[in-house]
Amino acid sequence: RKVAGFVLEGAAETGAETEMIDLADLRITPCIACEGCMLTGICVHDDDVPALVTRMKEADGIVFASPVYIDNLTGQMKLFFDRLADAIHYQLLTGKYGCAVVTTFDSGGGEVVAYLSHVLNYLAVISVGGISIATQGDAGAIDRAEPDARALGKKLAGAIKDGFTD
Repeated sequence: RKVAGFVLEGAAETGAETEMIDLADLRITPCIACEGCMLTGICVHDDDVPALVTRMKEADGIVFASPVYIDNLTGQMKLFFDRLADAIHYQLLTGKYGCAVVTTFDSGGGEVVAYLSHVLNYLAVISVGGISIATQGDAGAIDRAEPDARALGKKLAGAIKDGFTD
């Protein structure tokens, strides 16, 4: 959460308006693969996901952030991604930019950044990159990563303002 905050602060330094949404604060019901969302455009579950997707559609940029749990993203993030079938199918986030932010003790960071970036691309979001911080138990590692995290936020805000080519 702290590294994602640095990314958002970097974006804010360039004039971007930012908001952090913690999936742990939301009610996300697991997908049951009924395909209701793709057939009718409405999910059968009455939870916080539709409102979150609306907020994402209103945003210009998306930051996906997750700590690494057993060399993968969190369960909350996976539950959310599973619920994005219609957003992926209908490319609801086309034209937006995004990035990936990951923290880990030691392993899996690069793979999780790649996966989060892959999901952004599935959503038709152009990824401007990502950052992975391996702390190896050193609490100071997060603070030392602050300049790079802020730079990623500035890069994201710049892409939104001026476009982006890799």
